[in-house]
Amino acid sequence: MITVTKTFLPPQEEYQAILKESWEAGWITNRGPLVKKLEAKLMKHLDVPYVLALTNGTIPLQIAIKALGLTGEIITTPFSYVATTSSIVWEGCTPVFVDIHPKYLTIDETKIEAAITSKTSAILATHVYGNPCHIEEIEIIAKKHNLKVIYDAAHCFDINYNGKSIFNYGDISTCSFHATKLFHTGEGGALFTNNSDLQNTLFYHHNFGHKGNEEFFGIGINGKMSEPQAAMGLAVLPYIEDIKAGREKVVNLYNNAFQNSNSLQLLTWRNGTDLNYAYFPIILKDEEILLKVMDLFEAQQIFPRRYFFPSLNTMPYLEYSKMPVAESIAKRVLCLPLYYGMDLVDVQRIIDVIKKVI
Repeated sequence: MITVTKTFLPPQEEYQAILKESWEAGWITNRGPLVKKLEAKLMKHLDVPYVLALTNGTIPLQIAIKALGLTGEIITTPFSYVATTSSIVWEGCTPVFVDIHPKYLTIDETKIEAAITSKTSAILATHVYGNPCHIEEIEIIAKKHNLKVIYDAAHCFDINYNGKSIFNYGDISTCSFHATKLFHTGEGGALFTNNSDLQNTLFYHHNFGHKGNEEFFGIGINGKMSEPQAAMGLAVLPYIEDIKAGREKVVNLYNNAFQNSNSLQLLTWRNGTDLNYAYFPIILKDEEILLKVMDLFEAQQIFPRRYFFPSLNTMPYLEYSKMPVAESIAKRVLCLPLYYGMDLVDVQRIIDVIKKVI
């Protein structure tokens, strides 16, 4: 069976050796030494001024909205994982969708201003598959209209844009460290910001609002990463360059097979982006062809993923607003299997199945 991804697991003895520190200290959670060590190593590796490690990749979005004091409407993309939209709704705000660019698949910055109203408090945009939004234009719009900017950068570990980490852009960036991601802690995530005052607010929001043991800054929830999670991250991080190199080989085979095809579309990467080889999406001509491809794959025990599907503006708990580009792409996009250690013979099998249909 070939799945869309496979979790990279470091040598078990290396994980256990790191975790032993936690056992010997009797410290399993509540920001133990492993969490702090992981944050320090990530700050150095990513060249960012601040990392707050959290228990999953959704809590960072919710805390970001809370910490910025957002109310009313938040402009966002319909082409993302459901957590992007559900976090907005969960925090009592209203998502206002703006359609996506047909090649980059990120929010179409030329349509953002038309969606701004007196109720708009922020822009929450997704770097899709790690492909950056038009950050410069979004920054201009946000400053002009006094809006906050959050980037859902769940796919962006080790993505650099114009020479620096993509986590350095916006008021806040979030990331997922889920087991399916390039870098992972089993389950986990992180918050990034360059604003020291905001750092303090993010911190107390993730720890019940605590100011010491008996006082409180304000409201908070429990978003803390545990020591076993941090141990996994510390065991995975030394292998990150090997992981990317292994995935790059697969991506190169896919690119060579499909880059000149007239029967499907590949993602257009924004200039200035250093890739992390986390995903390989293809966009087929129509949903009928996609379903035919998936049927053939299933017969061979190959399981790609319709990621992202459906378009988030169609969620049943929202009032529908038409997003023609996102709705069309969502019905036709397929992420192909891609992971470290993938057999290149299997990659060719996947290529052959797609070519048979298209």
